[in-house]
Amino acid sequence: MKSLLYLPLVLVSSVVFADEETSPLPVSKGLLLDLNANQGVNLEDTNRVKSWHNQIKGNAADVFVKQDEGRKKAGSGRPTLKTKVAEIGGHNTLVFEEQELINMDEDAFDHLVTGSGYTWFSVMSVYKQNVGKKDVNSFFGNLRNSAPYDGFWANLMDDNRVWMGSRNGFPTKEKSKKTELWHKKLNPCVITKEPLAENRYYLVMGRMGSGEKTVDLELFINTATPADKKTVPVNPKANPSKMAVGQERDATDHPGKESFHGEISRLLIYERPLTDEELSQMISHLIKTYKIKTTK
Repeated sequence: MKSLLYLPLVLVSSVVFADEETSPLPVSKGLLLDLNANQGVNLEDTNRVKSWHNQIKGNAADVFVKQDEGRKKAGSGRPTLKTKVAEIGGHNTLVFEEQELINMDEDAFDHLVTGSGYTWFSVMSVYKQNVGKKDVNSFFGNLRNSAPYDGFWANLMDDNRVWMGSRNGFPTKEKSKKTELWHKKLNPCVITKEPLAENRYYLVMGRMGSGEKTVDLELFINTATPADKKTVPVNPKANPSKMAVGQERDATDHPGKESFHGEISRLLIYERPLTDEELSQMISHLIKTYKIKTTK
């Protein structure tokens, strides 16, 4: 009898499954990443996240794992699982407090900024940010681990305004490897006018057009009306690095310094810009699924 009781206790403490099946997404074409806090979350030390598995099988972005390299204390970079959150319909979330999970493939997301374009959705909540690098509190990013730090990322200002960008890797000065954080033409900052309220859940989204020259970058909060929109040149030779959830890159040289404080319940990334109709379909589905309040 003791052995029968022991086995399920081990399974419950190490793997979290959804209480019920997640309803199918209305748009599946081009879906590269689906990180769902109800599914594929592997735990250790009770509720600390060891790994988070992509629910879209068969690509290089298969799993995001803890990263101890660069940390003074092993395990301190692991986010925490928060279960059955009433405010989002009883779904789980992951709490990030200067912590991260890393996909160890260097090239899984490179093509998104070299021409294919992208659309991402994040069901999330923000806390008060603990300022490291000014106005860089990243909730995901795959910037290259060396200059000129090309790739794409999503962030919070220190006051919790949301901003996003696609860094195309062109240096801002001739014969210089230095790239400015933002540049009006090369690395525009696409940003909301108002900050997100702390401890409230939102649907935050970003979209980059497909093409070889200049494309649009758009940022959305809860609705299909852009909160901001700017253009960016495409660099087909851009070479981003590993994708990180919780910070701007696999920043083993300064873990946590450019990370955000908050929660992520769902992170979806498409390897193409969704049409306006598809975007609206996804917004309706996610708002309903996660009971997100769209009015102040």
